[in-house]
Formats: sequence, C-alpha cells, structure tokens
Amino acid sequence: MKNYNTYIKKIGAILFFALFFQTYTIQSQQDAQYTQYMYNTVSVNPAYAGSRGHMSIAGLHRSQWLGLEGAPTTQTLNVHTPIGYRGLGLGLSVVSDKIGPTSETNLDVDFSYTLQTSREGKLSFGLKASANLLDVRFSQLDQFTTDQSLEQDIDNRFSPNIGAGVYYHTNKFYLGLSVPRILETSHFDSASLSTASEQMNFYFITGYVWDVNPFLKFKPTLLTKMVQGAPLQVDLSANFMFDDQFILGAAYRWDAAVSALVGFHVSNELLIGIAYDRETTDLGSAAFNDGSFEIVLRYDFVKTRGNLRSPRFF
Repeated sequence: MKNYNTYIKKIGAILFFALFFQTYTIQSQQDAQYTQYMYNTVSVNPAYAGSRGHMSIAGLHRSQWLGLEGAPTTQTLNVHTPIGYRGLGLGLSVVSDKIGPTSETNLDVDFSYTLQTSREGKLSFGLKASANLLDVRFSQLDQFTTDQSLEQDIDNRFSPNIGAGVYYHTNKFYLGLSVPRILETSHFDSASLSTASEQMNFYFITGYVWDVNPFLKFKPTLLTKMVQGAPLQVDLSANFMFDDQFILGAAYRWDAAVSALVGFHVSNELLIGIAYDRETTDLGSAAFNDGSFEIVLRYDFVKTRGNLRSPRFF
C-alpha cells in the first residue's frame, strides 16, 4: 500500500507540473466547482446579494475525488443581506480552495442594487471586490526538474480583482449572468519561466419552480460556465420539494459526472443539503476515486411578519 501511495503521489506531482508549470501561459477553468450551486449563488453572482429579502448565512464543504491524495477540497462561508436603503444589498464571502500543494483563499465583498420591474419581478445589478491569496508548497513535491524558479515556496501571494453580475427573479423564476473575476492577473512572477494567468469565467444560471400540487414542487436548473481555453461546462439538475421540507434531486455535469442531491428544511430557517458526484469519465473507474462529496448548511433569518410563507426553493 505504501508503494502504491508513493506511485500515486509521483503521478500527482507529474500532473501538477504538466498542468501548472509549463513554459507558456496556461488558460483553464480555475474557479471552484459546486454541485449545489443553487444554494451558493452569491459565490458566483454578486447581484444575488440581499435577494432573499433577509440575512442569509451559508457554509459549504466539498471533497472531490475521494481517496486521491492531494485531490481538490473547497470550503466557502458567505453572509448576505439587504441593507438600510431600499434596494441595496451587501455580502461577504470567504472561499478556500486546495489542490495538491496549492491553496487559494478568496475574500469577497459583494454589493447589489435591485429595481422592481413588475409586481413580482426584480432586476439586480451587482459588483464584487475580491482579494486572492495564493500559497504553493513546492517543497511538498517530488522534484523532477532543476528549474530554480520552482525551488522556493510561494506564501500568501496577493492579487486583487473585481467582478460583476446581473440577476432577475420572481417568486418562481430566476436568471443570472456574471463574471466573478474580471482582471486577468498572473499568479507568478513575470521573470519566471512559466505563468498561470487567471482567466474570466462567465456564468449563466437559471431555474424555474413548478407547483405540481399543494404538497409538491418541481425545479429544473441550469448552470453554464465558459472560459477561454477550456470546454464549456454545463450543469443540469432536477429537484423535487415535498411538503416544503424534503428535497430530492439528480444532476448531470456534461461529459463529466452524475450526482444525487438530498436536502432537508429542519425549519423555515435552516436548510441542510448533501450531494454525491460520480465521474462519468475514465477517472470515475479508477481504484483510488470514490467520487465527490458536498454538504451545505444555510440559515435564513426569516422575519416573522415577512412575506415568505414557506422556504424559498432558490
């Protein structure tokens, strides 16, 4: 088993160098990936901040490719709320993303302004200001190169960024378009032989809630993510809510994974959601890959005299 783990570690090191430290600029999908994106919308669209009509706090943990040493893990914590002046929203988020010897932390502040476009429709515009801290532990890798630029660890490399988004919703429908990171910053020194530039990720998200009967709601959702130099990512999901409490659903990530989703409203305020992904690629059949696991907790400070009579489905 020890030799097997060493073998996997060496493969991981080779892949890491191949993907991140070639002698040219790399363009790839770099934002954290979520299966339960419908409960974590503010992480990808700043215009969502305050749209729930009350303060909302959510925490999410994702472990990807369980069983593979150095596989990606993500933790997010966000809080957002309407503030004083009518139509304004504010959000704060912390996202920690780790893969192999690299770790990134994003600190985000979201601002939104909402216009009432009809009796039920609301259109929100959002701005995101973020700070990125990057750590790379080259010392944790088996060295396969004598490149001097890879001999020193990178500690808390700071880079600022901005983002923007629009979000429209009614009581049953929502649609959003966003770019969480607009500035295409370079993570490594320009003097080094290699760079990894952060590209703009474009997100489109939409969903609709059907009342099948008084006790059953059905909500299909769609998330697409596009970035130059990487295939288009498409996430489709279908969720059913029973008696405004229990949620059961399935999701499909195009040419990548299938997922099962379960959620439960412990009360009108507290939601617990769990998702499990299984890769549909060759990686899914690997002996060291036991799938990906995700859990989310969300607490809404629902006002007793508010206009929300039951937990909102998005």
